[in-house]
Amino acid sequence: MKLYYSAGACSLSPHIVALEAGIALSLEKVDGKAKRTEGGADFWQINPKGYVPALALDNGELLTEGPAIVQYLADLKPASGLAPANGTLARYRLQELLGYINSELHKTYSPLFKPETPEPTRAERKAYLLKRYQLIEDVLAKQPWLLGDHFTAADAYLFTVTNWAKHVELDLSGFPALLAFQKRVAERPAVQKAMQAEGLIKAAA
Repeated sequence: MKLYYSAGACSLSPHIVALEAGIALSLEKVDGKAKRTEGGADFWQINPKGYVPALALDNGELLTEGPAIVQYLADLKPASGLAPANGTLARYRLQELLGYINSELHKTYSPLFKPETPEPTRAERKAYLLKRYQLIEDVLAKQPWLLGDHFTAADAYLFTVTNWAKHVELDLSGFPALLAFQKRVAERPAVQKAMQAEGLIKAAA
């Protein structure tokens, strides 16, 4: 399988999940602005949506949308515990969290990366993010991971989007449990490996 990614984008989440599960993926970097892959291909021809992540399956099909991709990868290695079993309430809790991170956090960050976004809009979006992070803070103040005592695909996704805060000058100092969570995730070997592969951090000497 091949993961089309952009460094530090939401595609970092399935990259982390694959490494946590021990799934071998080939990687191809995508220039998000030029819409071309590292190999020179027109990314629009690969994924008509034009954005990452996109996972090329071994049967020739393409799977898109991060929440779907991380569940697919987790289900390939159920023993990893990255996604609870299908049909269980815990699985629906995972989907509930993936949906919340996707709609309430991920998409709220989007305008903050655009230089043409007016300042009043930026301020409103930052205020909205802080409001939505409060729910996450309340959960993480009670338990180490979003679903309890076990790291899951939802944690990989939350870590990925929350990493964007520093790039858009979003002050998360009021969320100590969230900041402690970010540190815990960053220290995981699979996360270190994914971030090194994407050039986000340097490999240890």
